[in-house]
Amino acid sequence: MSPSRSTLPTDLSSEILQRRAFAAHEALGQGGGVDGNLRGLVEESWLRSLTHLPNPSTAHARLFCSEEDLEAYRQGHPLAAVMPVIDRLLVQPSLDAGMLVAVGDENGRLLWVDGDRELRRRAEGMLFMAGADWSEETVGTSAPGTALALRRSVQIAGAEHFSPQVHPWSCTAVPLHDPDSGTVLGVIDITGTSDAVATHTLALVEAAVAAAEAHLSIHRLQSRLPGARRRRPAPTPGTLYRNSLQILGTDHGLVHAGGASLELSLRHAELLTLLALHPEGLTADQLAVMAYPEDASGTTVRAEMLRLRKVLAQHGGDMVPQSRPYRLPAELVVDAVQVLSYLQRGAHRMALGIYRGPVLPRSQAPAVVRLRNEVSALLRDAVLTDGSPETLLQYLLLTEAQDDVDAWRLALRVLPRRSPRRAVVVTHVERLEAELTGTSTGRLKFS
Repeated sequence: MSPSRSTLPTDLSSEILQRRAFAAHEALGQGGGVDGNLRGLVEESWLRSLTHLPNPSTAHARLFCSEEDLEAYRQGHPLAAVMPVIDRLLVQPSLDAGMLVAVGDENGRLLWVDGDRELRRRAEGMLFMAGADWSEETVGTSAPGTALALRRSVQIAGAEHFSPQVHPWSCTAVPLHDPDSGTVLGVIDITGTSDAVATHTLALVEAAVAAAEAHLSIHRLQSRLPGARRRRPAPTPGTLYRNSLQILGTDHGLVHAGGASLELSLRHAELLTLLALHPEGLTADQLAVMAYPEDASGTTVRAEMLRLRKVLAQHGGDMVPQSRPYRLPAELVVDAVQVLSYLQRGAHRMALGIYRGPVLPRSQAPAVVRLRNEVSALLRDAVLTDGSPETLLQYLLLTEAQDDVDAWRLALRVLPRRSPRRAVVVTHVERLEAELTGTSTGRLKFS
């Protein structure tokens, strides 16, 4: 199930709000900080944007691939399968409504842009076009990039955009989620004039996203019906989902492949993870070293791999490992690797958004332990370096952060004194301090 959609204000194009946004830009250009008169989500997005971009004038979209590479990439992306739904519900109505419809991937890169012809021509002047990167890290605050950063519906009007180049435009964007795993597959955006941030526009985009997610769910249900594989339809461009493996915060891996979901034992989750991390393949002896904390023979691994292959074959066979060496027949997206990818790009809020806990917490497999430590350590470092109250508070909800005294102390330092959440943090820090000193809990003074 997708996260709940957001209820957003209806007067985003009001003269008062726009004057405040222009004043905030002027203050920022004069060397001041981010103006507190901005809407909360816009102010937070500007602050995030400044960590990647020295000033708004440097925020420009850029092309991320050639036309040939773009076509191959988007036809292999899960969103290709829902484009007929998006076309029917959003693109066709936008042709005469002075609107643009953009569909981007999970990294904020636009894969399709369609709609009003004259508006498309104008938008191409700021590279609002298929093949362009519109993530927060690249262009700053905009509906597509900010919706992905927050993992919820977002509307950005006029001067609320971080880049002055985008001030003539307004936009509404809603993330689209994988109906099984809940991971973000991409974002759907409506861009235009003030009508693009109207309440009815938000409702329309959210309805279209819900319809697209339902389209994916129905297909998967149909594929699980008896005989569905014997009546496999002719191939169509694009896949309806990406084969994925969830190993964060669980001792039983959950694999989504071939239209079915399957819970794996800890050992099988370990082996499948290692194969996903090494698409070039691994020998039985290599797997023995990576997957077993004690000495294990290649014979032991081969026996376990035989059982894993039988389990996967009973659920469709799309991810049954090949042998000599052992390797997967297709890409398998691992949630822990997605977290690392976001962290490497500096998108630590997106990484935190999909992080559900340590990698296979009970696993003692040497390679899995290394992956677990790497993911946890890099995420913690990124969150603590960011230092924003909202990000820290989200991180502190994790079980592994409950006794992280440095993280709790930092939250106490960055929270405003009058924040209603400060009392909870103070109490928690007092308990941790008492445990560290071996004394009874007492009231500590925190400035």
